[in-house]
Amino acid sequence: MAGPVRTPGAAPSPRRPYDLLLRGGTLVDGTGAPRRAADVAVTDGRITVLPPGGRHAAAETVDATDRVVTPGFVDVHTHSDALAARHDSGPDGAAIEELRLAPLLQGVTTEISGNCGSSLFPALPERLPGLAEHVRVTFGLGDVPPAEDFDGFAAGQDPALRRTHIASLVGHGTLRAGVMGFDDRPATPDELRTMCALLDRALTQGAAGLSTGLIYPPGGYAATAELVALAEVAARHGKPYVTHLRDEMSQVEAALEEAVEIARRSGAPLQVSHHKTAGRHAWGATLRTLPRLERARAEGIDVLCDVYPYTAGSTVLHALLPPWANEGGIGALLERLPSPEVRDRIRASIADGVDGWENTVGNGGWDLVSVAAAPHHPRAEGHRIADLARADGVDPVEYVCDLLLAERGAVTIISHSMREDDVRRVLASPLAMIGSDGVPKPGRPHPRWAGSFARVLGHYGRDEDLFTLEGAVHKMTGMPARRFGLTGRGTVHDGAHADLVVLDPDAVRDTATFDRPLGAPEGVDAVVVAGRVAVRDGRPTEERAGRVVRVP
Repeated sequence: MAGPVRTPGAAPSPRRPYDLLLRGGTLVDGTGAPRRAADVAVTDGRITVLPPGGRHAAAETVDATDRVVTPGFVDVHTHSDALAARHDSGPDGAAIEELRLAPLLQGVTTEISGNCGSSLFPALPERLPGLAEHVRVTFGLGDVPPAEDFDGFAAGQDPALRRTHIASLVGHGTLRAGVMGFDDRPATPDELRTMCALLDRALTQGAAGLSTGLIYPPGGYAATAELVALAEVAARHGKPYVTHLRDEMSQVEAALEEAVEIARRSGAPLQVSHHKTAGRHAWGATLRTLPRLERARAEGIDVLCDVYPYTAGSTVLHALLPPWANEGGIGALLERLPSPEVRDRIRASIADGVDGWENTVGNGGWDLVSVAAAPHHPRAEGHRIADLARADGVDPVEYVCDLLLAERGAVTIISHSMREDDVRRVLASPLAMIGSDGVPKPGRPHPRWAGSFARVLGHYGRDEDLFTLEGAVHKMTGMPARRFGLTGRGTVHDGAHADLVVLDPDAVRDTATFDRPLGAPEGVDAVVVAGRVAVRDGRPTEERAGRVVRVP
């Protein structure tokens, strides 16, 4: 028989104990307020904050003595869209489960996917087959089917695999390809109206906002006016325009101006993804970009950013090739690459640049780029492309083209392109929240997927004193939850969703490295997802309580 109906957060009947009690801890509640002693109870997946030291009955108790209790962390920037999706083929087993566990073991309880313009939806039905190759290469987890809309994406997430909650943005690149394919041309008025309609439907169904990845095809083929029109749809829903800028290197300031213009003209809140100034021509530019964000806020634009705590980035290898090489999608790229003339043209584009193109290699060099994932060439993983090419007796462009052909385009790289002072400056900014930009693929992935949140708390917060514990937790919880409309998440208060972390502030630290990228963090004792203990004594339990989060 069902028990009495209660308002979430209200005290339970004396005849019924709490489901879970975190007893004896110090509460850092996610708002940025000073820590305080409190017990935290959970009933039916909702929180009640209690005075410390009371005699409270609970079905299960976690001893949080000498520990800090925080809200579950919100990773605002992931590429984990397909990690718990239903699919018929592709890698599975222990390696994939280790990838699923990596954010949870740090205390992440909610991931926001669909970033950098790439999501698993939306598309016109007739365009879905043409999206399949793009999805395979982008997410690297086999044949995961793209969906027509957010409802289809949600239905494709397997509850039996979900360790954490997931929300998703609408990826503009996927949306564009899902309406007009991978052509490098302006959208027609009818195509733009269709894109706006698909975006509106997905946002109505609960997608969290609109994202762009303006260094990636086909999103990079869009002009500013197209992006303004789509951002206006997001603005009508009160949801943000989230952008991987058109250039994060030598032209980062101009690219940031475009983003500000899109926000100003559309009225949408602006979220600058993984803000950085990368490549030798942009080092130090955060001294100008961060004040520009502050001026934009003073002008009335709701702009914030996110950042990961590393000086290296990660992306797909084919994104390092000039835009003309990628026109038409992965299939067209693979048809071009055998041609010696195409390879010569790629070399020339890297050496001379292409107007409007970020040109990662031209701003750094192949000696700063290593292979992170190449499923059929595991010996290449972890090694610099310049060294691999030298060992094979070929130049780097030859090596890259051959590797892309052998892997059918599915190669992920790590690029060492940033400077520590720029990273620290963005991390410390009051406008910045934390996102891992994790790319969870088998192989030798960037350690940010397994280490970002523990690294912020331990290395940058405690050891480097870049911010207080309360400030660091706010950047991971209350700030991102408010930005992305995650109602009832991100702060510990009566009635909130019971996503919680118990950690040792003196011991928490990351252990993931480029050589051992999935090393589990230390000092995270317990993680609660939807009121169920998902990590106990630093080890995962069998609970899989994560669900798809719809943003109203």
